[in-house]
Amino acid sequence: MAKTQISELVLRDGHQSMIATRMRTDDMLPICSKLDSIGFWSLEAWGGATFDSCVRFLKEDPWERLKRLRKALPNTRIQMLLRGQNLLGYRHYSDDVVRAFVKKSADNGVDVFRIFDAMNDMRNLRVSIEAVKKSGKHAEGCISYTTSPVHDIATFATMAAELEALGCDSIAIKDMAGLLTPYSTFELVKALRAAVSVPIHLHSHSTSGLSAMCILKAVEAGATMIDTCNSSFGEGASHSSTESVVAALRGTEYDTGLDLAAMQEVTAYFVEVRKKYWQFESAFTGVDTRVLVNQVPGGMISNLSNQLKELDALSRMNEVLAEIPRVREDMGYPPLVTPTSQIVGTQAVLNVLTGERYKSVTNEVKNYLLGQYGKAPGKINEKIRAQAVGDAEVMTCRPADMLEDEMSRLKVESETFAQSEEDVLTYAMFPDLGKTFLQERNANTLKPEVLQPKEAATHTTERYAPNEFKVTLHGETFHIKLTGSGHHGEEQRPFYVSVDGISEEVMIETLNEIEVSGGKQGGKKKAAAQQVGGGNRPRPSHQGCVTTAMPGTIVDVKAKIGDKVEAGDGVLVIEAMKMENEIQAPLSGVVISVHVKKGDSVSPDETLVEIQATE
Repeated sequence: MAKTQISELVLRDGHQSMIATRMRTDDMLPICSKLDSIGFWSLEAWGGATFDSCVRFLKEDPWERLKRLRKALPNTRIQMLLRGQNLLGYRHYSDDVVRAFVKKSADNGVDVFRIFDAMNDMRNLRVSIEAVKKSGKHAEGCISYTTSPVHDIATFATMAAELEALGCDSIAIKDMAGLLTPYSTFELVKALRAAVSVPIHLHSHSTSGLSAMCILKAVEAGATMIDTCNSSFGEGASHSSTESVVAALRGTEYDTGLDLAAMQEVTAYFVEVRKKYWQFESAFTGVDTRVLVNQVPGGMISNLSNQLKELDALSRMNEVLAEIPRVREDMGYPPLVTPTSQIVGTQAVLNVLTGERYKSVTNEVKNYLLGQYGKAPGKINEKIRAQAVGDAEVMTCRPADMLEDEMSRLKVESETFAQSEEDVLTYAMFPDLGKTFLQERNANTLKPEVLQPKEAATHTTERYAPNEFKVTLHGETFHIKLTGSGHHGEEQRPFYVSVDGISEEVMIETLNEIEVSGGKQGGKKKAAAQQVGGGNRPRPSHQGCVTTAMPGTIVDVKAKIGDKVEAGDGVLVIEAMKMENEIQAPLSGVVISVHVKKGDSVSPDETLVEIQATE
């Protein structure tokens, strides 16, 4: 048996870190037999953001992906990343949902469950670990590694002992942002080896450029399992390249026993596959030592850059990266890993884009401040908590203790479109998104986002689609600036534009793409544009106009015409960057008009609701 075991991450964390989790199942299956023959301890292939991405963008059934991978990988353990009581969503689920999800994941092919909690709150891991053990599968408990005034090696060693006591078969050090240094790794692994008897597994992103050195020191200190990623999706925001690590340990007492030549076929295959996803490549996935300060994890950075790009705010990335540590400190130094990375990151974006810290606060931040995700590692900024949630009572028990069983209700709610318990669980993870997905799947109308042709990758965005220009129509000249857009690949895609300073939304239905060749237009562009949404909404003109800080989708309209509201009352809920943000009344008064409904796309600088001030 090899001294050092490797978990290969190319089917999950590799593409999550480098191309925003966009790899499709059909691009995984052709190389699975080769991956299966190499002898990895496990292949991480499910969980994390893959479930969300399958439903939201790829229009694939995530459960079907798992079944197909299980069939294609008969000899290798399939590993998944599970967020404890959060499962694969962004809130805590009741214990019966957690147990059902773990059972169905095991039934459909998961062998190893890597279980973590973003707060390192052991109470949030217990039910998941128990469910995995009941299913007869491998439970790997995680320590979400971070640095702060309230985290040290002794604290992590205590966590490891608690995880072993809960029944974990191995302990993973989850260094999601690449914050470990070689000698801190050695000391940490040594301390964990003294605290527990189960194997230690190191997971460390390469963002800071230190992970390969950390791996070497980890195995020297007694770690017997390490995570790496095939070089086609390795390094930078991803992980140390598998081939490089195998070569580094060859011939030593830590030899992995894996065949480098066999890996070259895998590498060559994925190098070509990656080219198909050029449009999701990010400029922020290379080595970036700023992570040692901002702590943004590898799996988050490519998604954050894509989201800022869609908000026409990519130029403000440095401001957001500088704001993230400040928000994290306000929230008691949580490790930045899903969902806290999204919670902190989205709030940082709002703070930057609105120009005023905590002027707009997401519902998830409010829930965090109320203790609904668990106990914060450090002291929360009470001024910010009071500003966000007032004097509302803060939860001190295990959050799931406050939840009633949900499976029966979920089955009733989804009975018209769910065809299996797996479908019910998809609906549980993402109610609105999941319902739409399942309905479209049942009607055979699913349409994945479009992968743009490879030849377009050689041309800049400005040449392919200008974002600021003048249009002359019937003798009048209009200044047009694109300020944001919906997702690529939708049949009808909203564009948010400014026309002579007035915000508008236009819906573009693509009939034929522009083909660029040698810098000249090789085809004709034909597009039908219909003004919708923002075109019918007035521009803000008085203090009672309710607006949003960023483009998004209305998920709830909480006020209707004639309602009396107080300043600060929630009138709308908008989803942006996968987080929900409650839009509050700017003053006390009476609602005199509502310009939106659930499901509408909205953009900044348009009036969504109007309130007439009371005397």
